Amino acid sequence: MASTARPAHLVLRNARVHTVDPAFPEAQAMAVIDGRIAWLGSDEDANGWTGPGTRVIDAEGKLVLPGFIDAHNHVRLGSDDACVQLSGARTLDEVHARIRAWHTANPDAEWIEAEAFDYSAIPDGRMPAAADLDPATGEVPAFMLSYDVHTAWVNTAGLRRLGIDRDRIHLPFGEAATDPATGEPTGFIKDFAVKGLSRDGHRALQQLGLPWASPDRQYGRLAKSLDDAIGFGITTVVEPQNSLDDLPLFERARAEGRLKSRIVAALFHPRGTTDADLDDFAAAARYDDDRIRVGPLKLYIDDVVEPRTAALLEPYAGCRHHRGDTFYPPEEFAELLTKLDARGFQCFVHATGDRGIRTVLDAVEHARAVNGARDARHQVVHVECLDPEDTPRFAELGVVACMQPRHCAPEVAGPGKDWAENVGAERWHKAWPMRSLHTAGAVLALSSDWNVAEMDPMIGIHTAVTRRPLGGGEPWMPQETISVEAAVHGYTMGSAYANFLENERGSLTVGKEADFVVLSRDILRAAPEDIPGTVAETVVVGGVVEHLA
Repeated sequence: MASTARPAHLVLRNARVHTVDPAFPEAQAMAVIDGRIAWLGSDEDANGWTGPGTRVIDAEGKLVLPGFIDAHNHVRLGSDDACVQLSGARTLDEVHARIRAWHTANPDAEWIEAEAFDYSAIPDGRMPAAADLDPATGEVPAFMLSYDVHTAWVNTAGLRRLGIDRDRIHLPFGEAATDPATGEPTGFIKDFAVKGLSRDGHRALQQLGLPWASPDRQYGRLAKSLDDAIGFGITTVVEPQNSLDDLPLFERARAEGRLKSRIVAALFHPRGTTDADLDDFAAAARYDDDRIRVGPLKLYIDDVVEPRTAALLEPYAGCRHHRGDTFYPPEEFAELLTKLDARGFQCFVHATGDRGIRTVLDAVEHARAVNGARDARHQVVHVECLDPEDTPRFAELGVVACMQPRHCAPEVAGPGKDWAENVGAERWHKAWPMRSLHTAGAVLALSSDWNVAEMDPMIGIHTAVTRRPLGGGEPWMPQETISVEAAVHGYTMGSAYANFLENERGSLTVGKEADFVVLSRDILRAAPEDIPGTVAETVVVGGVVEHLA
């Protein structure tokens, strides 16, 4: 029987512990001292770690996994209860109905704000316009964010309030689309994720009086999202896009007891970032404790497929020439990434189109040639449309594929949806190639991309394993599914490695931080269709029970 001179603070027993550690793959029990795993072994030997002050958790034979690490989760952006919720509104009439119902319930609102509009709700496959909103909003300014938060949509009153006209279309918070015939702004704003979520863009929206951008509304979204994260068993959240102005929000959450999960915060590097800014970013590394760590940089090379702003190698379906654009010429981006790499920064680069992804891989290759190979772990984030020629380059260059399985669900991106139609069936084999990357030796860091998709890791794992709709149905590109074990690894050890945390988190290993989750269902043995609905019954962070279902 195991024994110790010092009883554990916490003992877990009667569990099926899947450690995600090949050196010691399974256990029945675990002991925790001072927030770290002190021992793993059998139920019988757990008695030697138990004393009068030990908290004992009886897992009742249930599956225990390392705490989930969501490698790309916009908890700070979150979902806003003060907005009209447009998720699932499939037609313009339904959009109007939801706006009218909200305005009836909030007749004194100075703004009508909404989130999660779907491009496919607009007739004829076009982008939305102010005239589409005006019948439902009247003279009250309206500001609507797309489900991917990459674009915004305003009504005529909103154009006036935000000061947008034919002479002011290059905005601090985006680029206003114009009518090719008249030159007048249409009410559709592109590049919102790149500009509107930047420090300057957010400040501009605050100065213009948009309630959504106020500090209190920002904190409300963060606090609610953090509550959701711990409830889903997410013990580490990687918040991928922040300015220095946003970091006090995390400190406030910690002070108010809302920061139950750990945070890794990446700082946004928009075009125009100066050397002085980089010095400030480097200084922000003072946030480096067991709850908040700041350090990686977030960049964009292209946008998104749905409004045809991602960069493709060949033209979009139905187009003769349009392939989308990169935000930087390839040579300039290669020099930029080389500069950041030389300063020791890790870069998270948003890239969805095959040309955008190739541009990033080329830049990493250039950086290695100039600076020498180092363990940089730069990430390509999203990897939605990958040319097979570039698949082996991830492992060869040490680039992490940070992917969001839910985005490739048939009801989200498959046949009949904007993503699939814009890319065209002849390129569907390039869609979210998780198995190909995994087989080629790339590190997969899996994540939700909340609030673009559901935060629950069970939904992400189900989609990675089946590529079927949540309600059942035919799979889309099933040759790119991965096993449940591989999906769990992507949500634990893969994401830990991607963020230089593999020595602290990601597996249940003696010496590591005691972050783990007890699940209501054994997802490693359950039928894949039963994985959604599995609940995180007990969530422990650093040996402290932070959530009980």
